[in-house]
Amino acid sequence: MSASGSRLPPARISTPVKWIICGVAAVGFAFDIYSVLVAPLILQPALLELGNLKPGSPLYRDWAANLFWVPALAGGFFGLIGGYLTDRFGRRRILVWSIMLYTFSALAAGYSTTLPMLLLFRSLTFIGVCVEFVAAVAWLAELFPEPKTREAVLGYTQAFSSLGGALVTSAFYLSNRFGAALPPIYGGHAAWRYTLISAVIPAIPLAIIRPFLPESPAWEQKRRAGTLKRPSIAELFRPEYRRTTIVTALLFACGYGAAFGAIQQLPQIVPGLAEVAKLPPAQRGQVISSVQFLQEMGGLAGRLVLAALALVIVSRRALLRAFQVPGMFLLPFVFLYPAVQDLETLKIGIFCVGFTTVAQLSFWGNYLPRVYPTYLRGTGEGFAANVGGRMLGTSAAYVTTHLASLMPGFTPFTKLAYAAAAVGLFVYALGFALSFWLPEPGEKLPE
Repeated sequence: MSASGSRLPPARISTPVKWIICGVAAVGFAFDIYSVLVAPLILQPALLELGNLKPGSPLYRDWAANLFWVPALAGGFFGLIGGYLTDRFGRRRILVWSIMLYTFSALAAGYSTTLPMLLLFRSLTFIGVCVEFVAAVAWLAELFPEPKTREAVLGYTQAFSSLGGALVTSAFYLSNRFGAALPPIYGGHAAWRYTLISAVIPAIPLAIIRPFLPESPAWEQKRRAGTLKRPSIAELFRPEYRRTTIVTALLFACGYGAAFGAIQQLPQIVPGLAEVAKLPPAQRGQVISSVQFLQEMGGLAGRLVLAALALVIVSRRALLRAFQVPGMFLLPFVFLYPAVQDLETLKIGIFCVGFTTVAQLSFWGNYLPRVYPTYLRGTGEGFAANVGGRMLGTSAAYVTTHLASLMPGFTPFTKLAYAAAAVGLFVYALGFALSFWLPEPGEKLPE
């Protein structure tokens, strides 16, 4: 490539197109979480229908752990590869293929006839979601290089992730209430099937619009100029990146550990409350949905507050600790007392725990683009989010479901709540300790 080629100015993208990109990214983040958080809602009814498994039994625990963790393992592994491919072939192209994958798999999961079939399609959904997150964050960060604008765009578009959680709980509620009026699937009207299939709805506008949106100007300019280096996972462990790579992956794991090891276990815990256990199945599902909805609203509030604080708190360590410190006390209290004693107190408590926990997941979308150069940005994000968060962090769900058998309590619901409290406290405390080693990034994106 000639020297003049390396001096080509980056492509200009009009403001209306940037607004469309922000809207598409927000819908994409919402759909990502929609597809992931459907799992705790449909887990129990799916295990009952497809496997006739009794809550608390060893086989039930094994399948519950598998449906939480195996898709995350698959998503984490292929998400890391997706991060590499994002750096190698471009942000937009990988985004388009990821949406195609999880649209197909979300629809197919609703028609599962066996537990292995459900596990397969849930794993494919996770793969699409994990790849999409990494590509979208890199894409947005490079489209908005001005620091304050970038922080605002990344923070507020990621807030729509919690809206996705609220939408999926609403879909589960409506499926329980009006499922009998919908077309039968295999001769029945199982709410969990309709909830899985509903994940296709927000994917439709993404599939239509995304192929026509522009590529990241920063990535495209380097590609055209021939100055784009080839990404490498090994590069992440060079001396200048090693500490960042290890600490961010472990901190990402702690955030996901609190989410999957504790708050995402609530749909399995709430049915054990005395006032819920006596309700018929459809009403019980509505109560579970309402609790999950409040958790998601807490998460949405937390994400919005983090987006605002990211503009005024310079220190990234201080910003993260603003959510870690209160959450370290709130989470164990909520699962040790209201989760097993009082529904109304639980609703307030889980809103607060959702606020402190889910906000931390938005933190990384703002932080990670600032610590890796263009050619390594997707790969670095992919390692932290997928190896750290999806593969290591979600293993907390496996730990919680198996630790429950060793906990005190007269019911499997109480045992699970106590296990969630123990796991949640551990990962919160570990995350707080690790925050002291978190590098402080510069304002500008590394070239």
